[in-house]
Amino acid sequence: MKAPREISDEGMVLLARRFAVLGDPVRLKLLHALFAGEKSVNELVALANSTQPNVSRHLHKLMHSGTVSRRKQGTMVFYAIADPTLFKLCELVCGSLEKQLNAQAGNFRRGG
Repeated sequence: MKAPREISDEGMVLLARRFAVLGDPVRLKLLHALFAGEKSVNELVALANSTQPNVSRHLHKLMHSGTVSRRKQGTMVFYAIADPTLFKLCELVCGSLEKQLNAQAGNFRRGG
């Protein structure tokens, strides 16, 4: 296995902030919706099954973390994934969780 890179204390703070931004289920739901492509705030409100102020607050946090980008067209506001490494990160984490859950489920299978 490759040795971990050196990270300064300031780097650790930045890393912790990024993971904190990703640590909210509503924000993860919004990101998941954006994996399919750019969406308007109204579309994201419907997909998140939430209120417009709540979705806007979460999008604001995601935008300021550099995770999503914002584009205004007339009165409409659109968001998109700004950091393409999120796709890989989510695949890694989801794959790891899937393996873990499958292993746990195997503990409860009946013998043939």
